Amino acid sequence: MSVLGRQAALSSEMADVLRRITRAGRPHFHHMTPLQARQAYAAGAGVLELPSVPMARAEALRIPSRDGAALHAMLWDPQARTSHDDAHEPRPVLVYFHGGGFTIGSVATHALLCQRLASLANCAVVSVDYRLAPEHPFPTAHNDAWDALQWLHAQASALGLDPARMAVGGDSAGGTLSTACALHARDEGLPLSLQLLFYPGCSPHQEWPSHHLYATGFMLERESIDYFFSHYLQQAGDRDNWRFAPLVAPDLQGMAPAWVGLAECDPLFDEGLAYADRMRFEGVSVDLEIYRGVVHGFVQMGRAIPQAREAHAHAAQALRQAFQTEPA
Repeated sequence: MSVLGRQAALSSEMADVLRRITRAGRPHFHHMTPLQARQAYAAGAGVLELPSVPMARAEALRIPSRDGAALHAMLWDPQARTSHDDAHEPRPVLVYFHGGGFTIGSVATHALLCQRLASLANCAVVSVDYRLAPEHPFPTAHNDAWDALQWLHAQASALGLDPARMAVGGDSAGGTLSTACALHARDEGLPLSLQLLFYPGCSPHQEWPSHHLYATGFMLERESIDYFFSHYLQQAGDRDNWRFAPLVAPDLQGMAPAWVGLAECDPLFDEGLAYADRMRFEGVSVDLEIYRGVVHGFVQMGRAIPQAREAHAHAAQALRQAFQTEPA
């Protein structure tokens, strides 16, 4: 592992995907404007993902934020139910925040992943379009995520959801938002069943060994990380705020249980591992999975990468256990 200062070997499937990406000759995100980067990311979303999963319920939501903006969200559920249906038990729900360095990504880019998790875990998933930098710098994304989670908890019954069986989750920057929301939820007494974290960003500074070992050639480039954070963080002190870097939070005790899935060949590997270790040290129940030979973003490559399909199954199992539900 990278904590030992050795670069791990890519799996054959992962190496093949990276070769194909290199041959395509597409520019890196840090060579684009934010708008161009969003368009490029959206254009590539779904190319390597498994086919769409039919959902019995697909409902657009508008969630109010503290400054009056309306946040778009999508609710997916493999079981049919309307907001006014009282004949069935309310559904457990995962509130999901997409990755993209707080600068790119959307509900649309992560729709297939969210639908797959909903199907495998037999739960509802609400994916939230928090506002992006640089138009909306720190802490807007965090505030939007926390506002959305509180609103969904308050409105759960009206939406046919179970406020007592609610989880929060996300990938990369979305993982950061998720675990920061879990800290808020602990402090505000909002019950969460689970925090589901795919390779979350956790550290204020990118100085871990894995940041150097996997700086180039492993999907998430060091220059792209700097690019994303330069758009999101407007003041030097923002880096040391736990809402951006949960690893520096003064106290992690009492958080919701966590499932953490890390990619071995990822600049964020070491900080994710350190965060999982710290949660465990402070008494949080943590289920840690390390997926060997894969890079950041692999969970959206289920068509090509076997470890992505494994991660989907492991994450869904963690959700079912937290919600005490059976497979659909």
